[in-house]
Order: sequence, then C-alpha cells, then structure tokens
Amino acid sequence: MRRKLRFGMIGGGRGAFIGGVHRIAAAMDGQAELVAGAFSSDAARSRVSGADLFLDPSRVYGSYAEMAKAEARMPTELRLDFVVIVTPNHQHYGPAKLFLESGFNVVCDKPATFDLAQARKLRLVVRSTGKVFVLTHNYTGNSMVKQARAFVRDGTVGTIRKVVVEYPQGWLSDAVVKMGPKQAEWRTDPKRSGAAGCMGDIGTHAENLARYITGLEIEELCADLSTFVKGRRLDDDGNVLVRYKGGAKGVLHASQVSVGDENNLNIRVYGTKAALEWHQESPNDLLVKFPDKPTQLWRRGNLYNSDEAKRFSRVPPGHPEGYLEAFGNIYREAFRAIGAEVEGRKVPRDVDFPTIDDGVEGMAFIEAVVRSNRLGARWVKPALK
Repeated sequence: MRRKLRFGMIGGGRGAFIGGVHRIAAAMDGQAELVAGAFSSDAARSRVSGADLFLDPSRVYGSYAEMAKAEARMPTELRLDFVVIVTPNHQHYGPAKLFLESGFNVVCDKPATFDLAQARKLRLVVRSTGKVFVLTHNYTGNSMVKQARAFVRDGTVGTIRKVVVEYPQGWLSDAVVKMGPKQAEWRTDPKRSGAAGCMGDIGTHAENLARYITGLEIEELCADLSTFVKGRRLDDDGNVLVRYKGGAKGVLHASQVSVGDENNLNIRVYGTKAALEWHQESPNDLLVKFPDKPTQLWRRGNLYNSDEAKRFSRVPPGHPEGYLEAFGNIYREAFRAIGAEVEGRKVPRDVDFPTIDDGVEGMAFIEAVVRSNRLGARWVKPALK
C-alpha cells in the first residue's frame, strides 16, 4: 500500500476497555488511521466518543447500520478499507455480516459470534464475499508463542502426549457486577455474552492457544462448569478434559474466581522428546524441558530463535514485549492481507492471524463445553460441520 489504510470502529467508545487496545494496536506500525465510527448504541455517547478521538463529526454515527449505508457511498479516495468490531458478543454477527456484504473487510474481537449457528453463517458470508476477516485472539501474536509452535513443527517436542492449558483470573470472585463495572455486567449476562461466561470469555483463549501451538484438533471433551458466586447466571469456573485426534490428552482450566490471579494464562505441552512451558504474564520467556539434560530458557528477541519468532519480535532483547505488542502483531499481519485485498492482489499465503475458521472452532468448543456440562459431564464431540 502507498497510503495508510482507513478504518472505522463499531463499539469501543467512552468507558470501553478493548476499544482503546485495538486503537493502540492498529496505530502501532503507522499503517492505518481511524476515520469513522459508531462507538455506542447510544447516539449521543457515540458522538462524544468521536469527539474524544477528534474525528470528523460527519463520520461519527448513531448506529452501525447508518454507518454501513453512509460509508458504502463514500468516494474511493475516502472509503473505509475495513471496520473493527469491539462490541459485546451479541453484537458481533449483525455488524460483521452487514459490512462484509457491503464490501468491507472486517476485524472482530473474539469470540466470533454469539453462538455456533451464527459462526457457521458468518463463515459462509466471509467465503461468499471474498473479504478478509480477522479474529483477534491476540495471544497468538506473541513472539515466544510462535517459537513454541516452531518447536512442535520442527520435531523438537516429538509426538505430543499431553497438553495442560490454564487461564485463571480472580476479578469476578465476588458479585462485583452489583457495583456496576461495565466489563463485568455484560460478561455475566447470557443475553449479551452467550451460553457461557468464563468459558466463553477466557476459556476460548486457552483453547485457541493450545490449538495454535500444537496444531491438535479436539476429538471430544468432558466439561464440568461451576457458578460459585450466588445469583450469577453464567459459569465463573470450568474444568475440561480433552481427547485430541491422534491420541494426545489435554486438561483445560479457566476461572474468574481464582482469588489473587490476574491474567495467568499459561500452557504446558508434553511430548516424547521434550516439553514446552509458556506464561502470558512472563511472555518473553519460553521453557524447553528435556528428559536427559537441563531445562533451557529461550528469550524473545535473540538471534537463536526461529525466523518466525524473530519476525514477530519488535525491539531488542531485554526490552519487554507483551499484550499490546502481540495485539499489534495481529494487526500488522491483518494489514498485509487487507492491503492486498484493497489493491486487488492475492492475499499472501503466509499471513498469520486467526480467521473465521478459528471463530467457528471457538464457538464449537463453547457449545460442546456447555452441552457436556448440561449432560452431567458426559463426553461430547464439538459440532464443527
């Protein structure tokens, strides 16, 4: 591209956390500019949010439908190249479908949709329109996550036998929703969050991280969900046993009532030759363990890392990279694809970001977890088709 990409945002206005994260990530490499938005379902709030961001008032809208109609009429030199959807889960499918069908590429926060049926329908829309759809499972953007995947692919780990992935948080360990935090309110509301609470919010991150690093697909799972906080309508803790295709076994644990934990996403992969261990709260480090020699500590940014890990490392070793940089890496890869689509070129085959297929996998995981729990922790197969 010989110019910056232009994008609009749906959601992410005043009081929203994830909208600011997306704006930072999208601006990190100087390749895109926010020029329009429908930042809230409340038109007045959307206008003041647009003013906060110094946008042209004529391109700040009261609804995503109004935005799609107006932006589709823009001349080529002003028209949006993509939109970013950062609304609660129940408002992902409608905007994504409308903007894809209106000729725009889409970046969407996870999970892809409200339920599995919507995810399947959205996949058909993505395929029929030929537009780029990016799902921001941001942890896959970490350099040492790329290195872990490289160790699986190059045979260092050997045949994978077991995967243990955890995401404990403690921020919902009491009924904080009664105190009015916006983030807690919609995540604990089944009408906005979907069929799962904790498992839909962070369990999907754990499932996606395990699948990304190992390449393993879930054959069947057995889930036990709990709601510890009285009056809460969705799960706030869950434990899942996993049987992967090919024979590997897994344990997935996600919790938002783990007092004292912040964002302790971590994964251990055990193979016949070596094991890997990565912690999101220490994202620059990757442990590689062996049966017959000392454990190795691999650090981000060093020349000994794989070409893939080096490509996603932004600054010299010793300067920490984490959550925002991983998000920025997802966007940088998205821009390679979106830039190609805008210019009528083929999207590069080596672009590395989560797609609508990952979105369907994630929604199938959520549906299977909820179904297994309702059946008394019976083994069920995710319904991917």
